[in-house]
Amino acid sequence: RWGGPMAVMETRLGSAGAVLGRFYALFALLMAFAMGAMAQSGALADTLSAAFTLPRWRIGLVTAALALTILLGGIRRIADISTVLVPVMALLYLGGGLAVILGNLRRLPEAVTLMLRCAVAPEATLGGALGIVTRREALRWGVARSVFSNEAGLGSAAITAACADTDEPVKQGLISMTGVFFDTMVICTVTGLAICCSGTLGAADGNGHPLTGAALTLRAFETVLGPLAPWLIGVALGLFAFTSVLGCAVQAETTASYLLGPGAVRPCRVLYGLAVFAGAVIPMATVLHLADLANALMVFPNLVCLLLLSGEIAGECGRKER
Repeated sequence: RWGGPMAVMETRLGSAGAVLGRFYALFALLMAFAMGAMAQSGALADTLSAAFTLPRWRIGLVTAALALTILLGGIRRIADISTVLVPVMALLYLGGGLAVILGNLRRLPEAVTLMLRCAVAPEATLGGALGIVTRREALRWGVARSVFSNEAGLGSAAITAACADTDEPVKQGLISMTGVFFDTMVICTVTGLAICCSGTLGAADGNGHPLTGAALTLRAFETVLGPLAPWLIGVALGLFAFTSVLGCAVQAETTASYLLGPGAVRPCRVLYGLAVFAGAVIPMATVLHLADLANALMVFPNLVCLLLLSGEIAGECGRKER
């Protein structure tokens, strides 16, 4: 069975909604391959290559093999594996991040002050305004990275939530919304505080290039956890990327089934596994551009649907509260 925004568009917006739903499903399929398979596989390769200096192609090959083994078992196997991996991933990463913050507790007030000062500094406001007016780069990167972080507005969570065995759609929707809070307000805040507290913000590698992403996070964790840091970061972020690969696979096969019928599911799983390998060897900048394009295409039909049905959605939520 399938569900999600395309089902809502088809059943609630008439003939125009059926067309809109087809476009949404096509863009969601593209997004699943670009942001789910390729970008997450690339992030996993970045993490493990930074932590253990492993070749990216080997990481991609192992990741693709594991993903295919799980995907060919169907949605139930994906759910069973994710149920085990997600709590382990969250506890490992949050535990490590909090350990770094506590280990640098005397720097915490300074770190919070730095974050707030950078966020509201006049030069930051002026730079963002100039970026929007002149090249729109500030707006583009801000929106792209925030959407990449939590997928808010894309409707992708609804595709997975539609697989849940429940008679309470409003309750299921509210539960799904907690993912945005956890991803952005919890994980990102702990990461930012750990980096700022550790004093590694602005650090460079041996070639003088500024550290970013997993490499910067690893350097911050090493200030407290020492040799344990590469293992913790490698396992925690590796599990995060891998569970994201599995989660987006559900979206890929659901939208493929919606567009082409149930017979498209198995070929989609195989192609998805190949995309996982490709994401580890293609330059990350190229993968991110593809993911941003897919997100931009996907968000428009979903937001149109939400605006047209906003009154009905508000009424359902109100009845649930009563």
